[in-house]
Amino acid sequence: MAGQELWPNGTNLDYVEQLYEQYLKDPESVDADWRERFNLWQGGPRLHAPDRLGPHFKPRTIFNPVPNGNGHGNGNGNGHAAAINNGDGKQVVERPSTGEKFAATDVSSLQHRLDQLIRNYRVRGHIVAKIDPLGIVNEEPTELEPRYYGFTEADMDCPMFTTNVPGETLREIIGNLNETYCRNIGVQFMHIDNLQVREWLQRKMESTRNRNKLTRKEQIRILTRLTDAVIFEEFIQRKFIGAKSFSLEGAESLIPLLDLALETAGDQGVREAVIGMAHRGRLNVLANIMGKSPQKIFREFEDVDPRRSLGGGDVKYHLGYSSDWRTRHGHNIHLSLCFNPSHLEFVNTVAMGRMRAKQDRSGLATRGEKGMVVLIHGDAAFAGEGIIQETLNLSALEGYSVGGTLHIVVNNQIGFTTGAKQARSCRYATDVAKMLQIPIFHVNGEEPEAVAQAVQLAMEFRMEFKRDVVIDMYCYRKRGHNESDEPSYTQPYMYSKIAKRKPVRENYLDHLLKLGGVTRDDADRIAERRTELLEKDLTAARSDHFKHEQGWMLDGKWSSYTGGPEEMADDVPTGLPQEELGELLVKLTGTPEGFNRHPKMSRMVQQRVEMAEAKRELDWAAAEALGIASLATEGHRVRISGQDAQRGTFSHRHAVLSDYKDGHEFCIFDNLGEDAAKVDIYNSPLSEAGVLGFDYGYSLDYPEGLTVWEAQFGDFANAAQVIIDQFIASAEDKWRRLSGLVMLLPHGFEGQGPEHSSARLERFLALAAQDNFQVVQPSTPAQMYHLLRRQVLRRWRKPLVVMTPKSLLRNPRCVSPMSDLVDGTFKRVIKDGNADKKSVTRVLLCSGKIYYDLTERREQLGRDDIAIVRIEQFYPFPKESLRAVLMRYRDDVPVIWVQDEPENMGAWPFLRMKFGDRIYDRQRLFAATRAASASPATGSRSAHIIEQEQLISEAFCVGAH
Repeated sequence: MAGQELWPNGTNLDYVEQLYEQYLKDPESVDADWRERFNLWQGGPRLHAPDRLGPHFKPRTIFNPVPNGNGHGNGNGNGHAAAINNGDGKQVVERPSTGEKFAATDVSSLQHRLDQLIRNYRVRGHIVAKIDPLGIVNEEPTELEPRYYGFTEADMDCPMFTTNVPGETLREIIGNLNETYCRNIGVQFMHIDNLQVREWLQRKMESTRNRNKLTRKEQIRILTRLTDAVIFEEFIQRKFIGAKSFSLEGAESLIPLLDLALETAGDQGVREAVIGMAHRGRLNVLANIMGKSPQKIFREFEDVDPRRSLGGGDVKYHLGYSSDWRTRHGHNIHLSLCFNPSHLEFVNTVAMGRMRAKQDRSGLATRGEKGMVVLIHGDAAFAGEGIIQETLNLSALEGYSVGGTLHIVVNNQIGFTTGAKQARSCRYATDVAKMLQIPIFHVNGEEPEAVAQAVQLAMEFRMEFKRDVVIDMYCYRKRGHNESDEPSYTQPYMYSKIAKRKPVRENYLDHLLKLGGVTRDDADRIAERRTELLEKDLTAARSDHFKHEQGWMLDGKWSSYTGGPEEMADDVPTGLPQEELGELLVKLTGTPEGFNRHPKMSRMVQQRVEMAEAKRELDWAAAEALGIASLATEGHRVRISGQDAQRGTFSHRHAVLSDYKDGHEFCIFDNLGEDAAKVDIYNSPLSEAGVLGFDYGYSLDYPEGLTVWEAQFGDFANAAQVIIDQFIASAEDKWRRLSGLVMLLPHGFEGQGPEHSSARLERFLALAAQDNFQVVQPSTPAQMYHLLRRQVLRRWRKPLVVMTPKSLLRNPRCVSPMSDLVDGTFKRVIKDGNADKKSVTRVLLCSGKIYYDLTERREQLGRDDIAIVRIEQFYPFPKESLRAVLMRYRDDVPVIWVQDEPENMGAWPFLRMKFGDRIYDRQRLFAATRAASASPATGSRSAHIIEQEQLISEAFCVGAH
């Protein structure tokens, strides 16, 4: 080893570590020169640990200044150290600011260890940051200790060579790193792969030490907003003792946080903001951010008008609101707080869908510049709800991006009664957000100025990169989950600490008093004014002359639409001239010049041309395509999304084609021309709840368009049941909100097993009441065409649930002549035009695919005395249409409801409850079904065939005299 440099540096560290490992086992096994050096090192603390990052050495001296003889250096002109030749063949480095020289190998090792220290502050500094106002968690990673890298106290004031962190000495550098990453803001950002993004964040934080220098005016504004929040909560607790309000106490910094976010957004050019949040703090946000009059909130507490809410409405902390926010610089932002049930996080994608609709309407090229989504989460829900992952996953997808969402986690450090150790397997409630390339800012909610810095930086990041960003505001919940709950039963230690805390407003006021410029009298006057205003609002709320808000919220883009019972629906003609339909269908067969269509599609294209010329009857795909295309040419935007929606799960749609040679895509609806409205068809991720929520939200802000969610199989709606129950089925009754969303749910018993047979028709019919939505099962292509057009062209807006076919997509019997699309409209009931009504001895009542099975069997048996009637719309139930059809037959003719589903599923329980043993008190009503079952269908194809044969046979004999 003679003549080799013995100092470890960035190029030989691995080799030196191996030697040192060998030396620790057997000192005599290494070269004498290395043994001498290692013997010296053994005089200091042993730093070797196999699982630690960075060098594991403790040299006796870190610096070895080398005099240069003339006291002059050869600096590089930028304040950095420069390598020079010392005259004896060895490289030295001179620091221009001091003229000191160091051995180059010393500097190499020093730089490597210093870089490791700096990097670990960026990676791990958040762990020691003082983000918990209760101070319960306190951990000090070894990687942040200077001695871990071989630095001693003697080294702390030595000059250091670094270009990216402020500071001249090790003590200054570490001090700056501590202030940046370990004070009241802890940042996770080193998981971001993009170097440009990481360096942008580093510059923003390290140049300011992650501290926002606020003016006195800005400090007063924060104090005022804190006062608004605190006084509102205290007033509610005094005036409505024991009432549920899901108080914001302990997390009042949310109000100045939102205030600052909106002010910054206004300065950035944002003009629309959609907000989604759960119930904690919602009333405070409604009053102090959304501008809802406290009079209305107090009236809801008083609950003096119970008859106004009989059978409907919702609790006050689920309600939404819309208003306009005027920033201090004169910008207007329209705010929309989404209505939200107690299913916490499921509103997230609803809010995103609403914003996407607003963005699509405005035609913005770059999303996120004019519109912003703000989602306010609870810590337990953020970690525990799977919908969070679905929400985050949608954030950067083409069909679902909104240009960056601001996520705010109100971190109470507890769920209902469950603490973090029982609620999650990760360090932070926000760790799931690390799946995205975004920063996560953990901030102490009792430090309003730290909150202000986190907000400012988060908003700048969002606007710069059009990505989501997370602020995890650590706070606490002063009271139990609700005001009647005693939290100390389960969290005595936490709540003993909470009991000793002063309100965040008082702490911040103390801080401002020390700085001067604000007095206690100033603060008291702000509080007194707020209390006086609330007292006046309460008096007005209790007055007999209180004026109620209008029940329906049908203004703006919803002013042309109506809800209510189906009697208010205005059926409109949905047919179109044959020439126009033919031209549209031909257009849909075209592709751009040079596009290589899949060879197997040639036959389908030729058949489409024949359909356009009325030489061939239309199949399901062609009729559906004509329904979409005709709406688009009439100016109605179309959005369809779902798993495999572009091709169609059963390879029928082929709306978006992939070039056979290079894979680039082309949408057939782009052939409609520039004058047509946009048709967007997106393949969704393997997500049901998130995507259905998104498309439901989209429908809320695009009533004149066709918005469709398609399940891969109908039973996939199971995974989105919360959206169906809490939003789609009940929103009109609870919140007076209408939607025209269409759900396409493939349904049919064809031997594919329990999971891919039933779209659970019975569940939708069990939810059906007050004409809340439409449930249909069209049996012909023409019916599907008219149904889609009716959904958009009628003023009556209701969600539409469609049991769509699978095998019928290619059944040669399931076709429609072009003339059926030209004339007529959607038929709720289809009568049997072939049976002689005088000779009919039995009526088979059915829906969907089984109609074709029954028709085939009737032909085989030659039974002209049997009528087969189809119910195409189950809800709202077409009682008059069905009555008119059944009146054609004698009273003694039995009516048999035939369904594929087991007896306890499908439409039979619904029909039995509606009619009993006799339908319209005339004909006897029977049923032919599969036996009642816990599972929808058999998993055996052969067993399915046996069951189907028994079912069809039963339909032709049950009820016989």
